[in-house]
Amino acid sequence: MKKTLLAAALLAGFAGAASAQSSVTLYGILDAGLIYKNAKYSNTDTNISEFGMAYGTQSGNRLGFKGVEDMGSGNRLTFQLENGFDIGNGTLGQSSRLFGRQAWFGVENDAWGYARMGRQLNFATDYFGALDPFAQGFAQANIGSVFGSTNTYRLSNALKYQTPTMGGFTAGVMYSFATGIDSTYIQNGATSGSGYNYASQDNTRQISLGAKYANGPIYAAVSYDKLYGASNILGGSPDASPSEWNLGASYDFNVVKVNAVYGQTRGGWMAGQNNQGNSGAAISVGPAVFGNGLNIYDTNWGVNSYQVGLTAPIGAASKVFASWNMAMPNGNMQEAYNAKNMSVYNVGYSYDFTKRTNMYAYVSYANNYATIDGLQSTVLGVGLRHQF
Repeated sequence: MKKTLLAAALLAGFAGAASAQSSVTLYGILDAGLIYKNAKYSNTDTNISEFGMAYGTQSGNRLGFKGVEDMGSGNRLTFQLENGFDIGNGTLGQSSRLFGRQAWFGVENDAWGYARMGRQLNFATDYFGALDPFAQGFAQANIGSVFGSTNTYRLSNALKYQTPTMGGFTAGVMYSFATGIDSTYIQNGATSGSGYNYASQDNTRQISLGAKYANGPIYAAVSYDKLYGASNILGGSPDASPSEWNLGASYDFNVVKVNAVYGQTRGGWMAGQNNQGNSGAAISVGPAVFGNGLNIYDTNWGVNSYQVGLTAPIGAASKVFASWNMAMPNGNMQEAYNAKNMSVYNVGYSYDFTKRTNMYAYVSYANNYATIDGLQSTVLGVGLRHQF
């Protein structure tokens, strides 16, 4: 009898150990509210206003799975499948992809870092979200309105490696064999799709590099992204090769956290997603508009980008955050398109009902939106977000 009980106890212990070595976690975010938009274009006396439901304002609506399996010797197999959807009508997001937000698996180890393959975020998105007071949400208000590669920028068919954190430093390199993002080539008027060819020179490819330092109240990050256009487009390989580098830092004084970011974009524009502000207001001048969701190849395009922001807690459950973003066109872009300095002023507020549920409100105003002279964009929104 005692031997039977002992055997049963040992089997239960082994079963518990085996189950502890692998796990799958279900998670998600639900976000919905109301939004008001107004776009004014002084050159044509155009004035467009819209009011209605808004979804995924603070955080995109999602349902995802994370998994990990212990393979021994400190190695772990990991994966993440994350679906994006419109909670208003239940349709798929990210161009109707089943797991459009993320879809990857890989191997990691505390000693050497991780290696992953699949659809993933670039390092500018990974590292600069911590520097944005609006955490890459709130549409027009977030850092991606003037730093395109930080705008929740996803790359398909990508290999990604990140080092372990050593003394607060972390770095990584990433290469996409086919980005999955549609592109427009301004010089010859051609476009390339988001498909995948084994002749990789016929794909839109991209390299992403990044490094960050996090230690106590100090956080700093740097990133570099470069696009390589498909060679089989009309007229041959594109003349332009868009690139963007960014540098930023923040310091947390406890009563307020302040940040500053600077970057340069040349040869085009990287647009990971629509800004969900007034970019769809049917007002466009020149060949391209910020935040239209396309990568733009254009030898005339050049922008210097700036952000200054702050986040201040108000008691234990609420906070206020604000930022000023600016995109300053270089001389070539000014001459080619009469492009003007774009300034965006943003203020937001969040209140936590619980650790998982909060409400938010924000207002964003842009002057010379999309660097278009005389185009003003105003967005106001309120909403409720739940995480599970």
